[in-house]
Amino acid sequence: MALTGTAIRKAKPKDKPYKVSDSGGLYLFVNPIGSKLWRVKYRLHGAERKLALGAYPAITLAEARAARDDAKKQLAHAVDPNTAKRQARIAASISAGNSFAAAGTVQTAIAQAAIPQPVAAKTSASGLAQTLASKFGAGL
Repeated sequence: MALTGTAIRKAKPKDKPYKVSDSGGLYLFVNPIGSKLWRVKYRLHGAERKLALGAYPAITLAEARAARDDAKKQLAHAVDPNTAKRQARIAASISAGNSFAAAGTVQTAIAQAAIPQPVAAKTSASGLAQTLASKFGAGL
């Protein structure tokens, strides 16, 4: 039997977690603390697996069914939906620049911009360059 919006709203927490089933392996997992999580149960190479889709108020019934259909399409092409989800998350993180190398570059730039260079260091560096140029020639 297909799940309805009313049935989802009426799903109240109990002493133990329980499932409210929809069709095609989609179900709503209701925790004792009251959270409602969408999950899809599927089989890949004979092993049962679960794909987490998100929490109920954020993910509607229609969105959960669409995500279930996308997962079924991936399974039809022998692609594990959990692996595809993980790869998409990693690719998004890299493209957003959220890597250690990018963070280090940004931190270095921030640190260098925050450290004021004393006037004496500027003049002594330019004075040293002038002294060396006069002693050894301008070819340095």
